[in-house]
Amino acid sequence: MHTNTHVVPLAVEHGYARPPAPGNEPVRDYAPGSPERASLARTLSQLSGERIGLPLVIGGRAVETGRLAPVVMPHNYHHVLADAHMGGSAEVDASIQAALKAAPEWSRRSPTERAAVFLKAADLLAGPWRNRLNAATMLGQSKTVHQAEIDSAAELIDFWRWNVEFMYRIYAEQSVSPSGVWNRIDYRPLEGFVFAITPFNFTAIAGNLPSAPALMGNTVVWKPAATAMYSAHFVMELLREAGLPDGVINLVYGDGAEIANVVLSSPHLAGVHFTGSTGVFNNIVQTIGERTGIYRTYPRVVGETGGKNFVLAHASADRDALAAAIIRGGFEYQGQKCSAASRIYIPESLWPSLRERLCDEIATIRVGDIANFSNFMGAVIDEKAWSKHAVAIDEARSRPDTTILTGGGLDKDHGYFVEPTLVVTTDPRSRLLRDELFGPIVTAFVYPDNGFRDMITAIDESSLYGLTGALFARDRSVIAEASDELRNAAGNFYINDKPTGAVVGQQPFGGARASGTNDKAGSMWNLIRWVSPRAIKETFAPPTDYRYPFLVAE
Repeated sequence: MHTNTHVVPLAVEHGYARPPAPGNEPVRDYAPGSPERASLARTLSQLSGERIGLPLVIGGRAVETGRLAPVVMPHNYHHVLADAHMGGSAEVDASIQAALKAAPEWSRRSPTERAAVFLKAADLLAGPWRNRLNAATMLGQSKTVHQAEIDSAAELIDFWRWNVEFMYRIYAEQSVSPSGVWNRIDYRPLEGFVFAITPFNFTAIAGNLPSAPALMGNTVVWKPAATAMYSAHFVMELLREAGLPDGVINLVYGDGAEIANVVLSSPHLAGVHFTGSTGVFNNIVQTIGERTGIYRTYPRVVGETGGKNFVLAHASADRDALAAAIIRGGFEYQGQKCSAASRIYIPESLWPSLRERLCDEIATIRVGDIANFSNFMGAVIDEKAWSKHAVAIDEARSRPDTTILTGGGLDKDHGYFVEPTLVVTTDPRSRLLRDELFGPIVTAFVYPDNGFRDMITAIDESSLYGLTGALFARDRSVIAEASDELRNAAGNFYINDKPTGAVVGQQPFGGARASGTNDKAGSMWNLIRWVSPRAIKETFAPPTDYRYPFLVAE
């Protein structure tokens, strides 16, 4: 006889409908001649032909400050897509007040009602909003069609659908109740508001960081990266169309330091949901620590920061699979993924043929306007990033122990273009193997075949980060050894695969050390951070006498 062991959430027993079972959104390929390719091309043309305003959204109201900042295409910075209204202290304070005002009603809405908003948003994005958000991400963040599709469509849809599933799993975790007692856990939202700070490189992260706390009943002040305000505008419009109540998520643009100072000074700050640089996150943590006494509750701090992600190859590795992983992991989206492969360790027996294969393949990579679907790479995000990469490439050229094998070209006549660059160094302590560059620069170190164990130690100890890493080997004993020894070197560890491309519901994402708090976006472990459990004990027939049996005399 079949026994159903599936745990049914308590909410279902009290009349809440179980949400649809989530799956991962299929990724469209936009092949030549396909309807989706033609319709996306039309949307790209439409959006690039407009110059729109980007208002703040505070308490459901569009706020235009008149203090405008142009939003441009990284691959054609002469083309202005939009003008963003920049907020200051007054607007940030207003957004906090709007979040606090919306909190009592939103926090008491049933899980079903909250879930419905984000499930509808997912379906809208899977359908009529798909082209719009993909095109906005391509134009504003210089993503190719494939990189936009896996990010601003598939991954964000997955976040919104799977987070509902994770929420119900959390609510299903309840206490044991012996006879005469009913014990239960009330998963309360945090007391106050959550501050979401989102990066430029993933529209899905920008959509998830404010919406995950909101799904759990919190209200949010959302500050997107200055270089991703364009796609953030469309995410906010999509959520509003999906029925998100006024004030639940409040979108503010402006100077990051000014906004953070106001938010971190509020006694009602209950949490920070952050993705960005390690330095900025460290400043936030330090500021909260210094101001602990002002807060009504200890703020929850969840951060995903930088990475210096490795690929370690053993002599038994498959050369062609390794080459494909290095190219995809290192150069997709111009290396601007926090998980991007940026340092590779190759045995000397494998290096000659791998080097030849990599140089031949990298030479075929096309770089340019993302509206041309034959381009594998677009531009880096802005001039500051371009200049950082230029310094690293100049350093590689000038050092006697470092050689640029292919790439190294730079062009910013009309866009911020950096060629995919492969570097090899003989210095195991090279800055290029240690510091996060966040661009299309991959540095190789070649080691003697009998030095594999030394490389494991070097990888573990030579970087402050612990985000992602990949191991290529066909020898199972090697895989077991390296997996164990590198257990703390990467929060997401890949065996015979590139260190990028985590999928919601499959590989929860996050790392520790200088890479963040490892609260695993795309899992229930992240959502649990946005609730404050209350244990409730109800006794049905309470005692009426304080005396225990042991007090009775013999």
